Amino acid sequence: MKTIDNIPTSKIRRASKLVSTGAKVGVNYLKYYGDKLVSKEVDAKERLNKNNASDIYDGLKQLKGSALKVAQMLSMEKSILPQAYVEKFSLAQFSVPPLSPPLVIKTFKKYFGKHPDELFDTFNATSVNAASIGQVHIATKNGKKLAVKIQYPGVAESIASDLAMVKPIAMSMFNIKGKDSDKYFKEVEHKLVEETNYVLEVKQSKEISNACGHIANLKFPKYYEALSSERIITMDFMEGEHLSEFTAYNTDQNKANKLGQALWDFYMYQIHNLKKVHADPHPGNFLITKKGELIALDFGCMKSIPQEFYTPYFELAKPENITNRDNFVSKLYELEILKEEDSKKELAFFTEMFHDMLSLFTQPFHQETFDFSDAGFFGKIAELGERYSKSTDLKKMNGNRGSKHFIYINRTFFGLYNLMFDLKAQNIKINNYLRLS
Repeated sequence: MKTIDNIPTSKIRRASKLVSTGAKVGVNYLKYYGDKLVSKEVDAKERLNKNNASDIYDGLKQLKGSALKVAQMLSMEKSILPQAYVEKFSLAQFSVPPLSPPLVIKTFKKYFGKHPDELFDTFNATSVNAASIGQVHIATKNGKKLAVKIQYPGVAESIASDLAMVKPIAMSMFNIKGKDSDKYFKEVEHKLVEETNYVLEVKQSKEISNACGHIANLKFPKYYEALSSERIITMDFMEGEHLSEFTAYNTDQNKANKLGQALWDFYMYQIHNLKKVHADPHPGNFLITKKGELIALDFGCMKSIPQEFYTPYFELAKPENITNRDNFVSKLYELEILKEEDSKKELAFFTEMFHDMLSLFTQPFHQETFDFSDAGFFGKIAELGERYSKSTDLKKMNGNRGSKHFIYINRTFFGLYNLMFDLKAQNIKINNYLRLS
């Protein structure tokens, strides 16, 4: 894979990169208008989506950082984005062009004040894995194989300006309006800033691995604070393949079920017992060992769940509250989905919309066991998402709905559901986490 010798770090250079990307998208639309004159509309639109997805991703991968992280987050929104974007943006999870070896050494010395050879017995300056915020290198010390994650230069300093550039696109995509929309972007900015603080990530990684180490078939690396810093993390190198690589060929249903139960228990235990959760559940953050164990990585994005949000959120997962209209509406107000200033039309529309969504999405919690390989269930979720994404009524209303905590909690559940479906996990014991308390 081609390497990168420099990353634009100034606001002007990063903005210029996005402008040039926008120009390419404009050209794609001109091609599309001509294409649909001689081709079927659906074929022309598919080619437009592929060209735009490729050009946008190519621009973002040069910037790295929060701009690329947003693409990674969007790749999990399979019911919102066209498939071409999902496929291209998903590369941001664990496969982007890495920094060149000379830039790696320069960056390491800047962050640690020493050459890698002064800390490790061996250090390979060629990356084995590159993602949106940092890339991983193999090192050894005292006979132990280590993974060293190095943050890209300029990432932490460019978060606010990057989000300001992508904000108009996000507001348009999710129909967000109104002066209080800033609370959502501040939440994302706060989390991205946390993700660039590797001292915090090591602390969170050790806390979660200690708290969840008793869960069956789940493993974590050991972290080394003396070999880490604010922009560098050193941990055990874990042997395994990415979850998406495993699911591409696996036909062993027992292994899929075992891994699925470990993954589900891991998330339910965090959410219900710790009130804090690993809010970045994508395939690049999980490895599968040859023994069929799940390895959890990357705890930079952790979301604390305040009790005042936790209680109404999970009460809405109970059938008795979904079927009782008064209870249901009351919880929607508690969660800021419905507002006192809403018109009658808005109250009726959003009550029905969230009733449809929650009646479907909470089905796993209404049963003792659930089959996450059920394509019909996930097909209904996709159909519902598509129906509301095309709703002309919704486009006329303010999509600025819900507590700021929804952003990462909903992202966690959408990501978890997608991973469970990818695994084709069956017979998953939904409340198994209660035995682990």
